[in-house]
Amino acid sequence: MDFDMGKRAGDLRRELRDLVDDHVPERFLGAFTDDPADLETAQQFCRTLADRNLLCLAWPEEFGGGGASVWEQTVVREEMWAHHEPRGAQYMGVNWVGPIIMRHGTEDQQRTHLPPIAAGEVIWCQGFSEPEAGSDLASLRTTARPDGDGWLVSGQKIWTSYATMAQWCFLLARTSRVGEGATQKKQQGLTIFLVPMDDPAITVRPIRSMLGPHHLNEVFFDALRVTEADVLGTVDAGWSIVQDVMSFERVGIARYARCERLLAAAPTVLGERWESLPAELRGRWIRMLTHCRRARLLAYRVVALQRSGRITPGDASAYRIAVTKLDQDSAEVLMDIAAAVGHDDHRAAWFLGEVEDHWRYSQASTVSSGSIEMQRILLSRAMLSGAT
Repeated sequence: MDFDMGKRAGDLRRELRDLVDDHVPERFLGAFTDDPADLETAQQFCRTLADRNLLCLAWPEEFGGGGASVWEQTVVREEMWAHHEPRGAQYMGVNWVGPIIMRHGTEDQQRTHLPPIAAGEVIWCQGFSEPEAGSDLASLRTTARPDGDGWLVSGQKIWTSYATMAQWCFLLARTSRVGEGATQKKQQGLTIFLVPMDDPAITVRPIRSMLGPHHLNEVFFDALRVTEADVLGTVDAGWSIVQDVMSFERVGIARYARCERLLAAAPTVLGERWESLPAELRGRWIRMLTHCRRARLLAYRVVALQRSGRITPGDASAYRIAVTKLDQDSAEVLMDIAAAVGHDDHRAAWFLGEVEDHWRYSQASTVSSGSIEMQRILLSRAMLSGAT
């Protein structure tokens, strides 16, 4: 199957790969390890991309972007995820925080937040999930109660990636109780706030896991004061923004590119050992390569729909189901292949480290950004509504 996007895309891929080779260490396994040098590598690489106008390539020029097509930005996304996301946490600001602020933010919010994202100078975290409101996000309990000309936010968020290093939080809180006034459904009465993480009313507590530091955190808000200037969009109408966020977020993570790179490397790494692998295992390997192409096609479909403004939650969910299942299934195949790899050469050490890291991250893939069960429900609803 031909995924050729034209000469410009090919040149861009080569440029990005050269930059990775020049600026990212070969054993780099992401920005969020125990070694602070890995985070600095990612931060410096983001500044390098920004200097070349590649970090926010498809953003409009007036917002600090390159004015390129969404397909060129897709190339950037794929190359970054294929090479262990050397942008670190910046992909969040680039893929959806920035575009959402472009759509819903005031001119002052755009002037404040978009230039630092485009320059690779700021990290964002997402204050959505709570202990009893993960996939059922609208059931959240963090509240913003009126106080003079603003609100006081109190509550807890959990599984908040990058909270220990982020400068800003994209925070969802309840501003009106269900059953009061016009708020009759739990999806109503919710508001987005853009808040600085250095406020003393915010406490971050890391959650240890096999994913390494910085990924998972609890965040507590103890009467955090926010004002009208911190509101993104309209008070009590935050759910429509959340739906936009999910559409951008779920297609923005091109994990299929990393799966395909590791699967494609396996025969070279094994060398003569490859032919001695069980036929059943090589069959599973071929199946995973096929699934990589399926996930890529679904991603491209969502990109095309985003461009036309016709994307629905079902479209994003279909891709999310495919790519998270690919993540886990390919990780199992790669671990079985890795068991046959010799430990006597440099290339083998690279492959084994990458495969182990991929397997660890894949374990949570069907839960993060909305569980696969919720994605199936959203897709089923979309299909049923289309049938009627």
